[in-house]
Amino acid sequence: MRTRLREEDTLARLSGDEFLLVLELVAQPESVATVAQSYVDMLNTSFTLPSGHKIFIGVSIGISLFPDDAGTVTELIQHADLAMYQAKQEGRNTYRFHTEALTVAANEKLALETRLRHALEREEFVLHYQPLIDDRDGCIIGVEALVRWQSPGQALVPSCKFIPIAEDTGLIVPLGEWVLRTACAKARDWMDAGQPLLMAVNLSGRQFQSIDMIKLVRVVLQETGLPVQYLELELTESIVMEHAEKAIATLDGLKALGVSLAIDDFGTGYLSLAYLKRFPINKLKIDQRFVSDFVDDANDRQIAITIIAMARSLNLVVLAEGVETQQQLALLHLFGCDHYQGYLFNKPLPADELERALPTDIARIQSKDHSRAVKRFTVSQANLPQSSRSLSSFL
Repeated sequence: MRTRLREEDTLARLSGDEFLLVLELVAQPESVATVAQSYVDMLNTSFTLPSGHKIFIGVSIGISLFPDDAGTVTELIQHADLAMYQAKQEGRNTYRFHTEALTVAANEKLALETRLRHALEREEFVLHYQPLIDDRDGCIIGVEALVRWQSPGQALVPSCKFIPIAEDTGLIVPLGEWVLRTACAKARDWMDAGQPLLMAVNLSGRQFQSIDMIKLVRVVLQETGLPVQYLELELTESIVMEHAEKAIATLDGLKALGVSLAIDDFGTGYLSLAYLKRFPINKLKIDQRFVSDFVDDANDRQIAITIIAMARSLNLVVLAEGVETQQQLALLHLFGCDHYQGYLFNKPLPADELERALPTDIARIQSKDHSRAVKRFTVSQANLPQSSRSLSSFL
């Protein structure tokens, strides 16, 4: 690395695999970019160890400029650090300049993390529930519990903003336990009120790997009194594949309790089919990205067909996420999908709103609407695109 520097430049190792390079008397930002790119290219070249093994070392570089980006040494380093993480997030082996937007985003994240640390003890989290619909009659057979953050006097914080922070800080573990316990208690309440529903709860990677999930689930079921057949745990492909053998042991233990298991966002990860047949799962959930455009997109449509066919061959239930139109519903019915979830039926609802709907004939109303939709699109395919009509005829 020193061979690329001038005499007036300074190269230092901060800690671990982080290095700091100070370039003095720089006339144009473009010259800094040239140096950064030379480091990227140099470190992309393989290194040969004395043993003969070849290794590759990638690099992500963040750049801050004085006085444009900061006026002190500390701020310059902090801003370069932010830019470096931006380079990592955008694929590594590249460089990024600091921008004011990065600082604003970092400050917002820090403020959000501080609030998040107090949110659980202040009981600021709530659960919303999105109904799961059965293809056979259009009835609600269960709900998925989705956590939301509602601070007093603040706007509702979407999960996509605070869940990654909770994962990074480890707060996802106590939060995940709260979600599981609260969801199971609510499912028991509905059961006692004569409305038994399957309760689907998401597990995070940090939660799945850092605690004894089998023990936690057993204790929560005992405390809440929820029969085990009414609990379904959802995991993504990446969670179970990160430590596959350990995951299999945990999943086997959960399965032994009688818990239903589902792979969420299926098709977006890297789950090996060899492992899939070893996992004791009950359900595959087709990611909404494949559902949203598959009426007009032949590739997405083929992916959905393949997942459904694969689920059938493995005796698994298959659910489609993000169903928003009658055309999507009709095609999914033709493909043989078992369950649906999406705004066509209901958005995620607070418990009290869902409770007001459940005692009515909402399930029967949805069943009639669903039946009419399926009948309309199976008897006459005129409303579907030509590619979809051809596919339906083929099926």
